[in-house]
Amino acid sequence: MLHRNRTGRYRLLILGGTAEAAALARATVERFCGRVEVTTSLAGRTETPSSLPGSVRIGGFGGAEGLATYLAEARIDLLIDATHPFADRIARHARLASEQARVDRLVLERPPWRRHPLDRWIEVEDLAGAAAAVARVGARCFLTVGAGDLDAFGGLGHVHFVVRLIDPPRQALPLASYEVVLGRGPFTLAGERELLRRHAIDVLAAKASGGAATEAKLIAARETGLPVVMLRRPKPEPGPRVSTVDAALAWLEERLAGAAAPIAEAARR
Repeated sequence: MLHRNRTGRYRLLILGGTAEAAALARATVERFCGRVEVTTSLAGRTETPSSLPGSVRIGGFGGAEGLATYLAEARIDLLIDATHPFADRIARHARLASEQARVDRLVLERPPWRRHPLDRWIEVEDLAGAAAAVARVGARCFLTVGAGDLDAFGGLGHVHFVVRLIDPPRQALPLASYEVVLGRGPFTLAGERELLRRHAIDVLAAKASGGAATEAKLIAARETGLPVVMLRRPKPEPGPRVSTVDAALAWLEERLAGAAAPIAEAARR
């Protein structure tokens, strides 16, 4: 049951931190101006997040129970999980919390990359498998798995890593030999070609994140015949999901229309 706040608007919580979440926040404010109050929740891992419309909440909730409490206390009507495809813990908490608080939930899932016939992907199930694969095939690795997952590669003393991060690291990375390059997508194909050439990269390690913003590195690796150690996505949580912002807006429209119908009927009586 949706309930409008004092301003007559419904409350939407977007679990964000991705380009898709930002695009959804902007599109929702533009399309449903005056009808929906948007709050985007960010984990706070990026020091300089992009500007977002509506309200922004930074920090964790304290697990599924904490999120359920927030949904109830903030009187959230609708929840859209637009987090990273590898944010499986947050996704699980979102499902459990939405069930507990009885809040409709949708997953806005970034479409996965499609393997090209010329790609030399080595697909692995976990970070340990990724490290083992890198150790077998390369000596200079372009590592793009994120700052939180570098420990798995710490034992590869014979491999030099070029690690791409959004923010400068605050302490030494847990790698024997490395250098850091900073950058925030989208990345160009020309830029990725030059990075691979300049650093003499012979293997790329990446998560199967999907999306256009970071796909250029795969194309550059394909062009030069480099192996790509690809970490498969975790199994998604059950529940409704869409792959585009437009589809998420259509889902919102359906929920708002369904909430308005009883109100209109009551007004006619």
